[in-house]
Amino acid sequence: MDNAFKKFTRSPLVVPLFALLLIIVFNLIRDVGFFELTVTTNNIGNTVLSGNIISILNGASELAILAIGMTLVTASSKGQDISVGAAAAIAGSVFVRVLRENEITMPVILIAFLASCVVAMIFGAFNGTLVAVFRIQPMIATLILFTAGRSIAYWINGGATPTVESPLLGNIGSFIPGIPIPTPILIVIVFSVLVALILRFTNLGLYTQAVGINEKSARLNGINTVLMKILSFMLLGVCSAIAGAINVSRIGLINHETLLMDIEMDAILAVAIGGNALSGGKFSLAGSVIGAYVIQALTITLYAMKVPSTAVKACKAVVIIAIVVIGSPIVKAYAIELRNRLFQKSVNVTES
Repeated sequence: MDNAFKKFTRSPLVVPLFALLLIIVFNLIRDVGFFELTVTTNNIGNTVLSGNIISILNGASELAILAIGMTLVTASSKGQDISVGAAAAIAGSVFVRVLRENEITMPVILIAFLASCVVAMIFGAFNGTLVAVFRIQPMIATLILFTAGRSIAYWINGGATPTVESPLLGNIGSFIPGIPIPTPILIVIVFSVLVALILRFTNLGLYTQAVGINEKSARLNGINTVLMKILSFMLLGVCSAIAGAINVSRIGLINHETLLMDIEMDAILAVAIGGNALSGGKFSLAGSVIGAYVIQALTITLYAMKVPSTAVKACKAVVIIAIVVIGSPIVKAYAIELRNRLFQKSVNVTES
């Protein structure tokens, strides 16, 4: 039991789970009905689940997917991509452009999504090349697309903000008839399982960590470090395309200026809250996904407390700083030392 506890306290999941527990306990004290689930009928007659839990899981869908890709980039390149919001806007624009030029059917939606993935992967490879080949620090390298990306997205649709209306898109962005859980939540589950299986049955996760921990040693052991870094940025491109397609399907239009605005900062925070070192190396995708839900749960909590929208970001910043500090190496080392002292005292008392 003691060994299991020690192992758990060293897990990267400690901080995100602790943060999530604090938010849950706080909300239960503040409003015991905060997490109630209700069954309602939506505007097209489908029976669906609603409540704050659904709002948190649904609202964090795009962020959770981007956090997965950001984790791989951070692990391999020892830096972060600040252009994921712009990349999602570009991918969303491509998605809309293909849809508007064809009758919207499931095959057309699939083609549009694949086209957006290809474009996002190309821009991801561009970022990855700047980082891996030209040795530019990731935040500086991705600043190019961060600055120009939304203008490119605007240009793709001829300088317009077109709408796309279709029941099929509505099903992707909201609910599939007969399924009471929002579709974006299901997409996150399927994508997370798929990524987990890829990491489980390939060497992608091992090589990514090896490059982040010691690039020189990884190269000497035959790992193509340049390819691994570019590949991680391309995978983040796929995540951006998925997030962009979900967002477009939610609202039925592409707004290049506001689509997933500032989400890159939340994605980086989700990685940090998830117990991952922003200096690269070992990573926990589960921690990053939980970190995304922590951020969304905090946002929903603040709105439920009627905090003005202009003050929400400031309040989130204060809480997130506290969470990150608690998860810092110094605080963790102190907590482990305190734990060892307490357990040592308890052992001594038992022996006497």
